[in-house]
Amino acid sequence: MKNSKIRNIIFDLGDVILNIDVPIASKSFGELSGKEQAEIMKIFKESDLFRQFETGLLDEPTFRNYVREILNLPDLSDEAIDTAWNSLLLDLPPERVELLKKLSQKYRLFLLSNTSSIHITQVNKILKASTGVERLGDLFETVFLSYEMGLMKPDPRIYTQVLEQAGLLAEETLFLDDNADNIKSASEVGIETIHVQKPVTILEYLKDYAV
Repeated sequence: MKNSKIRNIIFDLGDVILNIDVPIASKSFGELSGKEQAEIMKIFKESDLFRQFETGLLDEPTFRNYVREILNLPDLSDEAIDTAWNSLLLDLPPERVELLKKLSQKYRLFLLSNTSSIHITQVNKILKASTGVERLGDLFETVFLSYEMGLMKPDPRIYTQVLEQAGLLAEETLFLDDNADNIKSASEVGIETIHVQKPVTILEYLKDYAV
């Protein structure tokens, strides 16, 4: 149901605009290292690898060296690491980009993603290949990325920072994310939310807004 107060829409990236499958990355690193996927996931969790890279605590070279260290693979190439890391990024359906273009005629659009610089480079390649759009920044007024902000969802500070920086009122802002914790924390700062749950996509959730 459309909320007539909405003037601004903030989108998550993974499984909202771009299809992803997070476990594929640990599977890819397992294939590189000869370790079981469960062991890779345990190593990544204990090393806090995702959070450190996605909040900017690690830059790209440090991230790659850390991967080599924790997997005990000193000769692993940058390309092999990036390919495995990016393997969780799947396709970007062109019809979702068309929806964004249509919505941008009526609403201020923003992106807010927990992500890394390596992923964003690859996402822009996927975007261009599938839609001809050069980069995410061409679809949104501002692209807010966790590794640049030093904060990750569901930390409520990330939402207040977006609202303040963009000059948005929470009650006029709609946020779409596939993660329930992220939705909950955005709601707690007064933002309207939609919990995106497959197989339903933003095409269905936002059909009333695109009219």
